[in-house]
Amino acid sequence: MSKFLPYGRQYIDEEDIEAVVEVLRSDFITQGPKINEFEEKLAAKVGAKYAVVFSSGTAALHGAYFALGLQKGNQFITSPNTFAATANAGLLLGATPIFADIEEDTGNIDPKEVEKLITPQTRLISVVHYAGHPVDMEPIKELAQKYNLKVVEDACHALGAKYKGSPVGSCKYSDATIFSFHPVKHITTGEGGAVLTNDREVYEKLLMFRNHGITKDRKKFKKEPHGDWYYEMQFLAPNYRMTDLQAALGISQLKKLERFVDRRREIARIYNEAFKETPYFDIPPERDYAYHSYHLYPIRLKGRLQDKKKEIFQRLREEGLGVQVHYIPVYFHPYYETLGYKKGLCPKAEKFYRSEITLPLYPAMDDGDVEFVIEKVFKVFRNI
Repeated sequence: MSKFLPYGRQYIDEEDIEAVVEVLRSDFITQGPKINEFEEKLAAKVGAKYAVVFSSGTAALHGAYFALGLQKGNQFITSPNTFAATANAGLLLGATPIFADIEEDTGNIDPKEVEKLITPQTRLISVVHYAGHPVDMEPIKELAQKYNLKVVEDACHALGAKYKGSPVGSCKYSDATIFSFHPVKHITTGEGGAVLTNDREVYEKLLMFRNHGITKDRKKFKKEPHGDWYYEMQFLAPNYRMTDLQAALGISQLKKLERFVDRRREIARIYNEAFKETPYFDIPPERDYAYHSYHLYPIRLKGRLQDKKKEIFQRLREEGLGVQVHYIPVYFHPYYETLGYKKGLCPKAEKFYRSEITLPLYPAMDDGDVEFVIEKVFKVFRNI
């Protein structure tokens, strides 16, 4: 195979490399000034009051759920069409995920399905902006107000997206928003994540949560300090800190966010034009309320082709396309089966899984790469 395009990959330039090298030559390589700088610039970019960076998107989810009070015995409602971390982060706190079915076209949680699942034990709704297309947040916020629930936006796919003109991450419709900086995402810090919030109390809990539950703030001490060296661990929490090396890369990458999203949208536009009349699959929609940031380009096989998904997937791989599937419904995993979850829980999500294949889309693709994808897709489907 002479050419192979993955479904996603990072874009790193000399400016990014120099930013990291500068930190390597400085006095701080972890928990130094770059952390605060990245947090401030990220919050300003999306219009939130506070940002707290973490070692991964999963860690950020865990921190957000904790800071919003999710605990043992609680339930939280989320989507099955996501990476397992969205639900796992609640399990780590002893809470129970309740899966709501999705919209057939966007792959996002269906707000109409959420209210049916609310019980006296429900404390939180965690929505996932699948593939970079925002969830319809107004009805979610209305439900949260009606039932006194917290809302988390898992926006690990959606940095640079907008809902009704507001940047995802502004927390206009939620209590906290999560971003991931994994290499296939819109910007990267290697591994990394962040929680955005407008709530000062949540912000302060997040700062402690990523650092073993420890505070050095004298105003928060529960005991008389022993001296200037004194600090307190006030609750049990992990080490989820990001390094200055990662933060420096994040600052440099953030400067290019608009360019990255513009290129993703341009590639999606070319795909949409090429595939809009195809009898083989449906292309991803963009609702009137959404500004899609296209972390993924998920196609959905039509009719009988769903039964040939495995063959189609393999043939696309053989032609040099690093296609992927997003996602296996969370409750299909063996671990969730041991918790009592069964197939049939969310029929639309299961149908989405049977039909979905993700095509390559990332900013480093040039027009030749995009045409290569289109050519190979038609070659495979015309011979199925």
